[in-house]
Amino acid sequence: MAEATRSGFSLFFLVAAILFAASSAALADSDIPFVVAYKKASLTRLKSGVERVSVSIDLYNEGSSTAYDVSLNDDSWSQDKFELFSGNTSNTWEKIDAGSSVSHSFVLESKTKGVFYGSPAVIKFRIPTKAALQEAYSTPILPIDVLADRPPEKKFEWAKRLVAKYGALVSVLSFVGLFIYLIATPSRAAAKASKKKR
Repeated sequence: MAEATRSGFSLFFLVAAILFAASSAALADSDIPFVVAYKKASLTRLKSGVERVSVSIDLYNEGSSTAYDVSLNDDSWSQDKFELFSGNTSNTWEKIDAGSSVSHSFVLESKTKGVFYGSPAVIKFRIPTKAALQEAYSTPILPIDVLADRPPEKKFEWAKRLVAKYGALVSVLSFVGLFIYLIATPSRAAAKASKKKR
């Protein structure tokens, strides 16, 4: 019984290995673009009760051939909450070569307080072997809290954070430096004793 089970597992793993090798060879032989997009957003508070949202989208062609007629559209920003400050929420490129990347950024302004959940941007591109446009999506952004109530930062808060983060490292480096200094410099008592002997 145990021998039959072992041979069953062996046969299963052999079939799985053959299928994996066949699919890997098929993917390696295929000559297609593979577009990956990362979307990021950061907030900048202005004194006038307005918050700016800087959005950047990086597109990478991780495939083995060029993507043509690439278009990016990020229309997930509600017009009743966000106003375009600079740039456009869409862009086009003639092509993205295999192994290369392009970036797009724009800035929005918001006077509306609240949490915003952004959806992925849509990327469409053409490959020479297919007539239909291919579609890809960027990563979604984390929820952003526009005009959130943040406690005012105290004067020495940044110093406390630096000490908490790097304090142990600074103390170890100081001890090592002091030890090297003490070993490398001759003691004054030894220097006085050698002067008296002359």
